[in-house]
Amino acid sequence: MYNYKVNKKQLAYLPFKRTIDIVGSIVGLIFLSWLFLMLFLIQKITDPKAPVFYSHVRVGKNNKHFKMYKFRSMRIDSDTYFDIHPEEYKKFVENDFKFPAGNDPRVTKWGRILRRTSLDELPQLLNVLKGDMSIVGPRPITNPELENYKNNVDKLLSVRPGMLGLWQASGRSDIVYPERAELDLEYVDKIGFFYDWIIVFKSIAAVFERKGAF
Repeated sequence: MYNYKVNKKQLAYLPFKRTIDIVGSIVGLIFLSWLFLMLFLIQKITDPKAPVFYSHVRVGKNNKHFKMYKFRSMRIDSDTYFDIHPEEYKKFVENDFKFPAGNDPRVTKWGRILRRTSLDELPQLLNVLKGDMSIVGPRPITNPELENYKNNVDKLLSVRPGMLGLWQASGRSDIVYPERAELDLEYVDKIGFFYDWIIVFKSIAAVFERKGAF
């Protein structure tokens, strides 16, 4: 099934891209260690009994499933919430696997702050270091979302998903399917050193504008 091959130029860049990911994630984890500690303490103060970190299974390169890490922004029972409230899951799926802005009943008050500032995403530096993700790449998705990529699933899964990408740079949750899929596939077509840096700068700008973050 997974027969898509990146072109020769892209293939030559991928090992270099992985080197950047390793160095970038190590440097990021070291320089942001103070911020990790601060967020850890705030999490424990606001909700002492709850885990600080949260992991969720996503689909990675070559259909390898992995646990994506985040600072927990949801209630402890978030993983079973849809089992108890199936009608909410229907709304979630119909709205492109998300709730309308600010209306996710699973998100805590502190979690809303984390999401608005994108600080909940920082632990994904560990995913980058492990090789599950890249600093820049298509948006990490769940298995049910693959159907939105139709015949291009193999193309999407030919590269590692990223912490930053066209989806984040273009408005994040304001972007819905099928445009979300188009942006991810566009990245695979254009993947390259300078293109990655353009996305990094655009993503940083989007974070400060808080565009589509909820």
